[in-house]
Amino acid sequence: MFKKVLIAEDFDSINIAVKQTLEQLGVEEIHYAKYCDDALLKYKKAIQDNEPFDLLISDLSFVADYRKVEIPSGEKLIEVIKKLNSDIKVIVYSVEDKSYTIKSLFKEQNIDAYVHKGRNSISQLKTAIESLLYNKKFISPELAHILQSKSTNEIDNYDIELLTHLASGVALEEMEPLFKKLNITPNSKSTIEKRVAKLKDYFKANNNIHLIAITKDLGII
Repeated sequence: MFKKVLIAEDFDSINIAVKQTLEQLGVEEIHYAKYCDDALLKYKKAIQDNEPFDLLISDLSFVADYRKVEIPSGEKLIEVIKKLNSDIKVIVYSVEDKSYTIKSLFKEQNIDAYVHKGRNSISQLKTAIESLLYNKKFISPELAHILQSKSTNEIDNYDIELLTHLASGVALEEMEPLFKKLNITPNSKSTIEKRVAKLKDYFKANNNIHLIAITKDLGII
C-alpha cells in the first residue's frame, strides 16, 4: 500500500472523504492542500526531506478567491510535479468529463487513473488505488469509452491555437497577421482557411460557430 499521499482538493468535505478512504486502505501518512501552490510546496519539501510522496490525488478545478496563485489548476499542478518526478503515481479525482481533457491527461501527463466524482466515486477511488498497486491504469467505467474512441486523436497544438483564437472572437481574415505576430506557423491565409475547413469536416460542423461549440463541449478549448 502507498505510505505517503498528497491530496490537492479545495473542498473540505471531499478532502475528508478521500482521507477516510485512504485510512481504511492503510495509508500511513496523508497530507492535503486546498491550493495547488501549497500542494507543490508540500511536494518539494517532501523531496527535500528525502521523504517523497508515493501518490498524488488531485482535482482539476479550483475555485478562485482573494488569493493570487501561480498554479490555477490541477492539470498544471500535475504537469509541474511530473517534471520533478515522472514516476509518481497520479489519480485525477474530478467532475470533468470532457473527452479531450481526459485523453490528454493520460497521453500527455501519463496519469495513472481518472475517477469521475459521482455517486460511486469513493468505491471507484478504492479500486483505482488498488489497481495502481499492480501497475494497472484505471478510469471510471462511465468514461471508459473516451479512451477507446478515436475522436480528437488527430487534433494537434496548431489546431487548438487556431480554435482558441476563433473562440475569442478573432475573425478568419485577421488570423494571418495575428499568427505572424505570434510567430505561429504555418500562417498563410490559404493554409489557415484550409485547416479550418478540415476541422469543420472532421467535427461535422456546419459553420465556425458550430465548430467552436463542438470543440468546447469536447474540452478541446
